[in-house]
Order: sequence, then C-alpha cells, then structure tokens
Amino acid sequence: MPDVLIADDHPLFRDALQRAVQQALPDARVHSADDVPSLQGLIERYPEAELLLLDLHMPGARGYSALAHIRGQYPGLPIIVVSGHEEAQVARRALAHGAAAYIPKSTPGEGIVAAIRAVLDGDEWLPPHLIGGGAELKRDEAEVAVRIASLTPQQFRVLTMIAEGLLNKQIAYDLGVSEATVKAHMTVIMRKLGVNNRTQVALAASQLAVEPGVLPPMPEEE
Repeated sequence: MPDVLIADDHPLFRDALQRAVQQALPDARVHSADDVPSLQGLIERYPEAELLLLDLHMPGARGYSALAHIRGQYPGLPIIVVSGHEEAQVARRALAHGAAAYIPKSTPGEGIVAAIRAVLDGDEWLPPHLIGGGAELKRDEAEVAVRIASLTPQQFRVLTMIAEGLLNKQIAYDLGVSEATVKAHMTVIMRKLGVNNRTQVALAASQLAVEPGVLPPMPEEE
C-alpha cells in the first residue's frame, strides 16, 4: 500500500487532508506529523512515500525553509504545500522552490482531491484563481535555499532555533544535547551558509520568509 505523509499542526485541517487523500488514493496508508522534527522522523521511516502534504507555517518551519530543506534531502518525494496564504506570488514561490502543487486552506475538498490526483499523475497544480504567470526566485533566495538543503535534519533544527533568537543553552536544552554540540553545529551551519556569525545565519534564513519581518534580537554569544 502506498504511504502518504501529512504535516500540519491544525487537527481539523489535518483530518480534512486525510479524507482527501483517502478519496484520491483509497488504499493509501496516511501518516501525520504536527511539527518539522516529527515530520523528519516520518520521512526516515517511510522513505518511499508517494506524497507529502506540507503546511507552510507548521512549528519548526520558517517560510519556505522546510520545503527547501526537504526537497534537497529527498528530491524524489513530491510535495504539496498547503497554506492559509491566498496570494498568487506566495503560491508561485512555493512551486519555484520545488513544490508540485499549492493548496490554499480555503480550497474545498474536491479541489484538494484534484490537486492530489494531479500530483500523483506527475503534474503541477494550482487553484484556478492563482494560475497564470510564473515566479523566478531572487538570486539570494535561490542560493540560500540550495545551502539550506545541504544541512542535516539536526543542523536544520538548530538553524530554525537560531532564527528565533534562542540562546545556545536554550537550543541545547530543547534538543537534549550539550552546548558544545550546539556550537559545533553552529560552526558547520555558518560554513555551509557562507556566513560568519549567528546574526548572519538568521538573516540568511529570513531570505526564505513568506513575508519580510523584523528579526528577533540575536544573543551576543559565539
């Protein structure tokens, strides 16, 4: 039986996605996650999954960062992005980052089923009101996406925590590792992103934000 992964932190919408999957692919086994770390565990357990439906704003994801990372780590896994954003530019950037489809959360059930069937057939899908035109990523955004794709899952978790302004000791506590391990991850992350300090790490991650925002204060530590 084919495996389908759903990553969304809203139980009601997760249930709606599961119903749509079962309608589009009746024999599918559906596996759910409510944050990026648990999603990474699911992908490791089901590496041959047919499809991933990914919430753009679930915990552990910042903008298109989780999409870029998963696409880099698992290029053969088709991804449908789901989001509360209705803007055409947001949808087209998702496709430019490698998503096969974009489903606004206002999409009725039959539209979600149509999107799933289209992607399983190897096609891209957008709702009718978002069709038209294309999107090319800005050079900086495309470069950061490639660099983020090279991070390991644990390095990606550290990256998102840095972008949230957490101290090394907070990151270490949340991950259950030592501060020395966090610092080692930081060194590798900075090298892979081509930057020199944690503020620049956060600025790089912000290139993949859906909307520009103010960075949280960065702690003064190495």
